Amino acid sequence: MLGQPIARRLAQRTCTTWRLDKAAWSPPLQPPSKQARRWQHPGTAATNSQGDSRGAAGWALRRGLFYFIFGLAFSTIGAYGSWHTLKRQGLGFYSDEESLKRFTPEEADAEARRIEDTINKLPLVAEQRRRPEMVESRPHLKMPGQYRARSLTGSALTGPGKVPVPAYAWVEKGGKSLVSVVYVGEDLCGHPGIVHGGFLATMLDEGLARCCFAALPHNIGVTANLDINYRKPTPAGSYLVLRAETTKVEGRKAWVRGHVESVPAPGEEPTVYADATALFVSPKYAAMMPRIT
Repeated sequence: MLGQPIARRLAQRTCTTWRLDKAAWSPPLQPPSKQARRWQHPGTAATNSQGDSRGAAGWALRRGLFYFIFGLAFSTIGAYGSWHTLKRQGLGFYSDEESLKRFTPEEADAEARRIEDTINKLPLVAEQRRRPEMVESRPHLKMPGQYRARSLTGSALTGPGKVPVPAYAWVEKGGKSLVSVVYVGEDLCGHPGIVHGGFLATMLDEGLARCCFAALPHNIGVTANLDINYRKPTPAGSYLVLRAETTKVEGRKAWVRGHVESVPAPGEEPTVYADATALFVSPKYAAMMPRIT
């Protein structure tokens, strides 16, 4: 008898506790969407936030990459179109034959006339002109005036006392070898009376590169490595000969060796002033670059 009232009181307390628990832990009013459930992992709400952040970062990266490629493509097309416009306006590069006709020493410039005559009378020059496999040009005169005006060797280093007369060059077809002749004046010295080593380095860099261009894709390359040995002091106010030979070509790469020597007197051997080896690479964007030879 006594147990019945106690049992009823226990039942009432249990019901009250259940109602309180039900109210405290009631589910959300709106269930999660299918998309949320698809990305949801049991017990890892923080993981969902991290995944959303990664997704947003990935989307931002893809969008940035798209705009970069889009801008690069249009810049390249614009540069290419500008270059062809310049060519139509007569501002393009000149041919080998045309370059030979673009320099005539002024009547008042006695030094330039003397140097030009001396070069054309050298036995070495006559020998190169008899070789059918060699193509003659004056490389810096292949550049249009606007381009040459900003060229170190085509403008800044030229003129009285420097390089008064544009150099001659003979390149073997296929980019196999090169011979070039130039006169260097008294105003390009390091030590008094001695040609600056930096000028010789520039001369070798350009000459060795020009030697191998025809063997590279799109006939152009940039210097990847240049190793120079200075053998003897180079006297200023003298005629110099640059000889180069392409030793190996692999795809977009070409290896070249060469040296700068004197113009010897009859019956004498030339003096080697500096020699060098170099590696040149044709850039992947070479098709869009203007040719400089």
